[in-house]
Amino acid sequence: MELVIGNKAWSTWSLRPWLVLKHVGVDFTEIPIELRQGARTEAAIAPHSPSGHVPALKDGGLVVWDSLAICEYLAEKFPDAGLWPKDPAARALARAAAAEMHSGFSSLRGECPMDLRAEPKVAELSEATHKDLRRIARLWNDLLQRLGGPWLGGAEWGIVDAFYTPVATRLRTYGVRLSDHGDTGRGGEYCERLLQTPEFLAWEADAR
Repeated sequence: MELVIGNKAWSTWSLRPWLVLKHVGVDFTEIPIELRQGARTEAAIAPHSPSGHVPALKDGGLVVWDSLAICEYLAEKFPDAGLWPKDPAARALARAAAAEMHSGFSSLRGECPMDLRAEPKVAELSEATHKDLRRIARLWNDLLQRLGGPWLGGAEWGIVDAFYTPVATRLRTYGVRLSDHGDTGRGGEYCERLLQTPEFLAWEADAR
């Protein structure tokens, strides 16, 4: 398998399936694309991804070009990896949380882009971003309490945790304290766990 990815310092969408592939332990080849280079970037992506965006997973003659679809494909290809919870209710909640991250939190994304090379700072944030942060704090606390943690889907790290790992980097980079947004403590602890997984530490080392 081959995974076409963007710059490791910035590309949140590339990070997510990369973490899942590393967690599964399958051998794959990285195809890096330099982002933010205008027509050069577009030309570099074009042979690999029909959408013109990264990431894209290439598995034989198959190309999957969306991060969540890639992760779903991997969950089906490697059913013993436990990428979704086994319990149907827990699995539904984890999927809903991942889908919410996939399509939501646009203000946080725009004001606090992931940058693993940036020095931490305290940012002035809009009310829309504070609203996103309050939702994230509530979501994390609710799932951790309901499913027992230490991960959002319960006892095992999974796709939903890959999807929220870029959020953890944003909280660190922009000096955000979840306790200011309704966190009871579980969310902050979960954030630290995300940033200490071996897979994320390996990605971050490459990004520096």
